[in-house]
Amino acid sequence: MALSLRARHWDYLLRIGQALTAQLDLDTVLQMVLKAAVNLLDGQAGLIALRQPDGRFAIRAVYGLPVRLQDYFSVLLSDIPERADRSDFLIPDLARKLRQVALETALPLRQVVALPMFAGRDLIGVLYVFRVHGGVFTPEERQVLATFADQAAIAVHNAQLYHQLATEKRRLDAILQYSADGVMVLDPAQRITVFNRALSEMTRWPVSEALGRHHDEVIQWHHLETEMDLSKAIAGGWPLATDAGPKAPLYVEGDLRQRDGGRVSVGITYAPLLDREGRLVNIIGNVRDISRFREADRLKNTFVSIVSHELKTPVTIIRGYAETLSRPEAEWDRETLREGLAVIVEEAEHLNQLIDDLLDASRLQAGALSLQMEEVALDRLAERVVERFQTQTDKHDIAARFPPDFPTVRGDPRRLEQVLNNLVSNAIKYSPDGGRIRIRGRVRPEEVIVTVTDEGIGIPAPEQSRIFEPFYRVNGSAGRETEGVGLGLYLAKAIVEAHGGRIWVESEPGKGSAFSFALPRHQPSER
Repeated sequence: MALSLRARHWDYLLRIGQALTAQLDLDTVLQMVLKAAVNLLDGQAGLIALRQPDGRFAIRAVYGLPVRLQDYFSVLLSDIPERADRSDFLIPDLARKLRQVALETALPLRQVVALPMFAGRDLIGVLYVFRVHGGVFTPEERQVLATFADQAAIAVHNAQLYHQLATEKRRLDAILQYSADGVMVLDPAQRITVFNRALSEMTRWPVSEALGRHHDEVIQWHHLETEMDLSKAIAGGWPLATDAGPKAPLYVEGDLRQRDGGRVSVGITYAPLLDREGRLVNIIGNVRDISRFREADRLKNTFVSIVSHELKTPVTIIRGYAETLSRPEAEWDRETLREGLAVIVEEAEHLNQLIDDLLDASRLQAGALSLQMEEVALDRLAERVVERFQTQTDKHDIAARFPPDFPTVRGDPRRLEQVLNNLVSNAIKYSPDGGRIRIRGRVRPEEVIVTVTDEGIGIPAPEQSRIFEPFYRVNGSAGRETEGVGLGLYLAKAIVEAHGGRIWVESEPGKGSAFSFALPRHQPSER
């Protein structure tokens, strides 16, 4: 009997060992181990409990037992020793607990043996084998199962590690693919082995086409802000020979040339990954789109340049007239004093309007622009704007053309008048030779449309998408010579959109411009 058991033992160990080494799926390994253990000891059923991350044990595999009764066997998992050696591993009252399970499940279970599964010094699980008939498990059978459990534990632990590695890889892949930053991984020859979705969008290179290519084939610079790029750094000994040490990251910033010919401003941090011997394994590149930071910097510089000029001009005029009129040795007649003071008042108004625009822009960026809503007659607002501006120019013919019974809208009259003021003011500025300026109204079923047209210099097509940006002014001599900080159209767009409307421009260079805005209709009320 002993010889037969020993022979079967070695035969099982050989066969199961070969099978387990070829299998890394944890559930499959557990079933193979459990079935082999039950057959090895002439048992009829069994289960495997594995230690969970929280330290508790949970049943992970059963054999020869109804799955619906699995919960009843949890009592066998209580009192598993926290720390134990193979030699003194013992679950207290195991026989009594088995009798309880048999009674509750009506299963004819008679004997049980439970042996630990160790990975090194760590208890990773417990292997249970049950008998429905036959005698108690002998010491020799326990020894056979203990030897088998040791080998099975190695296979289970390897499968667990593989499962953890696969889970971690899926998690890392998800992080890479859904990261807002671009990420790439290079091999020592600078070939791309990982290229995520964000980087694909930045570079316009499809992921499938970027993989396997040399870094310099995909990452091409139109303009560099830093002294060197990756190729120059590697030629200089990076990352193994640098003053900052072999693991020092490299930062490169500039305008990247996209595959379709476009450009994008990026900052790339390259971090080397070295093995224990200090050899380069990979280079990890984190790519951040810094276009908005560049744009913010451009806006800041534009703001400082334009605003300082626009503020300085009225202040200089006011100071000049004030100093001239206050000279003690001069005597001014009444008309000269009146004209001088009128200029001071006009420039003070200009200065006040500039400050108001800047404050409105600040409120917009802070989301604090408030509207005082009421019934608004846009045709009457337009007539008031025409009267105001016609007195300021003799080179332009300004008029409003609205159909009879033009419907009212729900809005803030002061803000909507500000929109019209900005559009008409722009029309005057950008038609320096004069001409007709018209404010026209149209009615549609769901909205009303107001259009301001001029016969001025017009706007080139490439600039039409940018004229509603803050501080943007049309290129060209006429555009740059006009007054203003470039906030009028930005504020007009924000006000119109705050009313649930939209604004747009149609223009051709040399043929004037037509600025239109549409607002949702409101049922007419008594005027």
